[in-house]
Amino acid sequence: MSKKTNNIPVNILPEDSCRGIMMMRDSFNGSPNSEQVERSHRDGGYTFIIQEIGKTLIEIDFQTHHIQAPAVIFIHPHQVHRVIAFEDAMICTWIITEENIRQEYLSMLESLAPVNALSVIPEALAVLTETAALCIKLSENKTEVLYHPILKESVNTLIVSIISQYLALSKPAENHARMEDLTREFKTALEKHYKSTKNPSEYAAQLSLSPSYLNECVKATTGKSVSSHIQQRVVLEAKRLLYHSGKSIKEIAGDLGYYDYSYFTRLFTKVAGMAPIDFRAKNRE
Repeated sequence: MSKKTNNIPVNILPEDSCRGIMMMRDSFNGSPNSEQVERSHRDGGYTFIIQEIGKTLIEIDFQTHHIQAPAVIFIHPHQVHRVIAFEDAMICTWIITEENIRQEYLSMLESLAPVNALSVIPEALAVLTETAALCIKLSENKTEVLYHPILKESVNTLIVSIISQYLALSKPAENHARMEDLTREFKTALEKHYKSTKNPSEYAAQLSLSPSYLNECVKATTGKSVSSHIQQRVVLEAKRLLYHSGKSIKEIAGDLGYYDYSYFTRLFTKVAGMAPIDFRAKNRE
């Protein structure tokens, strides 16, 4: 068993990246041959992948994704992932830190996450790859006087193009649009406050809604109650820490806002189907 640290590794952007934006396009086959991407880790920004050719196998939060071209995916900074292998792959990928993303696009990303790989039609792939190629050219032209703002705006164009592909999946009927919007707002609030806020009524208050109406919206949109979303988000983070860190179960419970260790253990067992100690024993390398 490899030694676990108390913190999940975070791959920060290299020093030669442009103030929080890193882009690359390359072909790969077989093992990544890079400890940084083969080990389970988080990235220091939002990660986007355009799968132009071939396939990429990547594990995200205990689930293996087969990204088969033509496809796109984005990975939220809180998601723990590792690249398993490439199969005759050509990919364009970039990482961009939060402060470089337009606020309206950032809100959309927060409401969508987490996502699965999304197949795109060849015409959409062509637009994305052409836009990405322009961004890469701009990233290489470091003598440009307004280098960073030009690159930042071009990458944001690429990001909103990816968002558009995901949003096109579900075009809600007009009478459901309000429920969709409120569910996205709830999921954004949950991502920010799941460690400190566990009561559905507190989320309803943040959105100026009654608890029953918020629950109605979320359940109609996702099939799950507000309480279920809260519990599953907490347990997902607990799983990440149990698997990827060396923290004790009691420390993990405290990190997630549970100071009653017995209650946390019962909650985890209910949601995950096994006790925290059993999950750790089963999934440790």
